[in-house]
Amino acid sequence: MSPARPCTRLRAAVASSMGLSDGPVGSARSGRLLRPPSPAPAAPGARLLRLPGSGAGPAASPERAGWTEALRAAVAELRAGAVVAVPTDTLYGLACSASCSEALGAVYRLKGRSETKPLAVCLGRVADVYRYCQVRVPEELLKELLPGPVTLVMERSVELNKDLNPFTPLVGIRIPDHAFMRELAQMFGGPLALTSANPSSQASSLKVEEFQDLWPHLSLIIDGGPIGDSQSLECRLGSTVVDLSVPGKFGIIRPGCALESTTATLRKYRLLPSHGSRS
Repeated sequence: MSPARPCTRLRAAVASSMGLSDGPVGSARSGRLLRPPSPAPAAPGARLLRLPGSGAGPAASPERAGWTEALRAAVAELRAGAVVAVPTDTLYGLACSASCSEALGAVYRLKGRSETKPLAVCLGRVADVYRYCQVRVPEELLKELLPGPVTLVMERSVELNKDLNPFTPLVGIRIPDHAFMRELAQMFGGPLALTSANPSSQASSLKVEEFQDLWPHLSLIIDGGPIGDSQSLECRLGSTVVDLSVPGKFGIIRPGCALESTTATLRKYRLLPSHGSRS
């Protein structure tokens, strides 16, 4: 595995609010459930930026300046090793640099997440998938599914940080059908670790106000407005997670919000459900 690229340490205020230490996060195989930090006053410098327009589509002039400001602010925080709240096409998420081991540890601590639960990787283009994964499906299939509300699980490449999900040779790839997230990933220029913006085992978030308890522990919150119908349970299911690591087969790991359309696309390319698949 290639070593993780060096990343700037989390700013002191953010580190203090999360209770981070200078040492390792711990063994990923231990399965420890990391306790989320207690609510605290907002860390100095923490801020909320609202995307102009609907948020899901590129802002038109003269709103473009606000859109660009949000992109630049998010990229700066991510490159500094911070954790940022972002809108996606399915839910609000927490994002950090997948190449920064310190930031990965911060995400687990923030959510109180078991260290054996993997984080997905968010990319900006379908072409980037080939750099970080061993792709065993036709490119046309990838382009039909991505961008979209799916997470595609494939064998990871040595390009990914060895501290990202060290307990599995697989990785889940996301390219959200959300203009801001795609532009953010492209501007950042590397893989982003992505998970839902909520404490572990609690309901997922469709509005920034729904994960307000986490705000004091984040450096930046990007508000893209409501995502879907907050009264709909289906809208909170998150992406459909599909295992594509076995040639010629697929497995549904999590049905998610796009099961029917995703399964139809997979069958169109004559992929067969693997044994035990939920499809």
